[in-house]
Amino acid sequence: MATIFTKIAKGEIPSYKCAENEDFYAFLDIAPMTKGHTLVIPKHTECDYIFSLDEKTYAGLCAFARKVALAIKAAVPCQRVGVAVLGMEVPHTHIHLVPLQSEADMDFRREKLKLEPQEMKKIADSILSEYEKL
Repeated sequence: MATIFTKIAKGEIPSYKCAENEDFYAFLDIAPMTKGHTLVIPKHTECDYIFSLDEKTYAGLCAFARKVALAIKAAVPCQRVGVAVLGMEVPHTHIHLVPLQSEADMDFRREKLKLEPQEMKKIADSILSEYEKL
């Protein structure tokens, strides 16, 4: 059975797309810690632990995440883009890219933002536009 992230990557479940290529997909987290909090996933594997990925997929995922992080930094006012891999919520490898003003922005225990759909779309479109420039 496909994971929710596989369904998102296939377009079966709507998402706020930030970037995509043949092998990887990036979309806004629907319960973001900060504006622009993005998830990056491999499209063709449902491996639930990043270090179990084959080397080619792992390297490709990291390179794609780097490019997405550069786009986030250009699109969302922040000092840095933090990266985290927890993998406990969904059994599908994913990288969190979180725009940061301080280390406190990376506290996964904090209350999540509740953003309107129009704002989510605007943020995703801005990140996608910056990604396409790279």
